[in-house]
Amino acid sequence: MKFVDEVEIEVKAGKGGNGIASFRREKYIEFGGPDGGDGGDGGNIYLKGTKNLNTLADFRTKKKFDAQNGENGMSKNKTGKKGDDLDILVPLGTIVCNAENGVVISEIIVDKEKLLVAKSGKHGFGNLRFKSSTNRAPRKFTKGDPGEELNLKLELKLLADAGFLGKPNAGKSSLLRAMTRAKPKVANYPFTTLNPSLGVVEIGYGESYVIADIPGLIEGAAEGIGLGIQFLKHLSRTNILLHVVDIQNIIENKVIKELDEINLELEKFDEKLREKKQYIILNKIDLISEEDLKKIKEDIYKIYKEDIVFFTSSVNNKGIEDLKKYISNQLIKNKS
Repeated sequence: MKFVDEVEIEVKAGKGGNGIASFRREKYIEFGGPDGGDGGDGGNIYLKGTKNLNTLADFRTKKKFDAQNGENGMSKNKTGKKGDDLDILVPLGTIVCNAENGVVISEIIVDKEKLLVAKSGKHGFGNLRFKSSTNRAPRKFTKGDPGEELNLKLELKLLADAGFLGKPNAGKSSLLRAMTRAKPKVANYPFTTLNPSLGVVEIGYGESYVIADIPGLIEGAAEGIGLGIQFLKHLSRTNILLHVVDIQNIIENKVIKELDEINLELEKFDEKLREKKQYIILNKIDLISEEDLKKIKEDIYKIYKEDIVFFTSSVNNKGIEDLKKYISNQLIKNKS
């Protein structure tokens, strides 16, 4: 399914039902009188958060949403039925804006949370409402009010505890597969990941966290080059950034340059991203010898602290369990 993280929709709440002018006329009943009932209120429209959705893809084909109108009043002082409310399901992390002026209305981040976005029209009054001591046979009634109409812009920012970032073909998708049950596309060419992927890392009973795989970033991503610009915003909600690097780049002395380039793109996009806690994952260690790996560790620890550098392979799962547990512990510390 194509990932969709921004969409515009039209919502229209239900119209209130009209009141009616009616008079009681029954056989063998000597005295009649007004008995026109009120209409029913229209239905409201709510956006409702659900953890079962990860994209806004359902809105690609359906963009207009109407709640049910209230029924008109009836004779014998019967009130029209209220229109049913309409709940529109959206993924957690959805930011709701007025599409006309760009004003942020709210954001939905809790499962089953409901946000009223279009208020129903009020019902009209029947003529019984206007009966008085001086007007015993009123013919006056009122119509129901129209429901609110609004154009909304929905923007999704993924809710993840940790996020992979790095250059294309660094092995982020393979790592996500190894750490979770997610199945992102994996292939040996750049930009395999065209859309963000989410996976749940399970540590033990009742202990888990969500990790996101963001499409590869290249120099100039913050200015719109490559695929990264539209997905950088998803990293803003993560607590930890996991910078994945192809370990073969160390041999070619490209690692420092690569890390600096990516961090510069983060800073250009949002300075707060650059300030997030980062860990370096030197991936694909199955492609080098044990001797080379030992030498690389000696060199890299001269530049970076040991507790922020990890060595992994999604081919033979080396270092995967240690990485999973370490991230879990750090997330727990951050929450405490």
